[in-house]
Amino acid sequence: MQQGMAKESPLEVRAGRRVVEISRPGKPLFPCGITKADVARYYATVAPAMLPHLERRPLNLERFPDGIEGHRIVQQHAAKHFPDWLGRVEVEKRGGTVEHVVATEAAALVYLAGQGCLTLHPWLSRTDRLDRPDRLIVDLDPSDDGSPADAARAARDVGALLRELGLEPLVMATGSRGYHVIVLLQRRLVFDEVRAFARDVARAAAERAPDRLTVEQRKAKRGGRIYVDVQRNAYAQTAVAPYAVRPRPGAPVATPLAWEELDDPDVRPDAWTLRTLPDRLERGVDPWAGARPHALGTARRRLDALGYG
Repeated sequence: MQQGMAKESPLEVRAGRRVVEISRPGKPLFPCGITKADVARYYATVAPAMLPHLERRPLNLERFPDGIEGHRIVQQHAAKHFPDWLGRVEVEKRGGTVEHVVATEAAALVYLAGQGCLTLHPWLSRTDRLDRPDRLIVDLDPSDDGSPADAARAARDVGALLRELGLEPLVMATGSRGYHVIVLLQRRLVFDEVRAFARDVARAAAERAPDRLTVEQRKAKRGGRIYVDVQRNAYAQTAVAPYAVRPRPGAPVATPLAWEELDDPDVRPDAWTLRTLPDRLERGVDPWAGARPHALGTARRRLDALGYG
């Protein structure tokens, strides 16, 4: 530190019943000037809407201690210096176990922001039944030369197919290039069964629109089509959390949408940011309110009847 340069004082952020101290709050994390304090305050603001999507889920932490132009760290384990009040769960992994963070209160989101964590990636299952997912996720990203409109059309295609099967899918702008189509599940099936169903849905969607959609994993063979990706539907896999900040210019955030919003040409996967999303919440916008979990038995039989069993 240069002589005469004053050390920056920590910032105290109120988060629920706790006050969390953020060190170096003025440190820029985005080229546009968004700081660590901005991220911490954002998570304090959105915590009531975000926490239900994190409840009892192991988390992977995507950290950028020196900002998004610096080193990226994907951290699974809860560090030893994390406070005792921060939730944890020990889960099995190949060759041993790992203790993940679990966000049980608003202060957890703020504290992790203070550790340079921008994005939380929760499991698709919960700590009491880690082998049984309660979310099925189809990830739809356009090709390198694709457009947001292409991704929106793909999301509508997959959503229409799922409704045809008797399900009520949800859609989320990922804050990156594409959309997630999500089905809430009743936790009756293990991951292998859910993933098999998701693969057949992806195959059906791709066969119905072969000029636009594909299940080809290799980019070189996609021919500009959108990959209908269901690889996240497996044990210990994760997906970006609703309302999470993404490490991209402007600090876009993952945003739950109503299906009709995809018809708006101004809506993009990265349309909402750390600065604009709180206003959306203040207006009471919760497009997933009342969503219910599904069993897949009837949907499986209908998919089989279409010839995709």
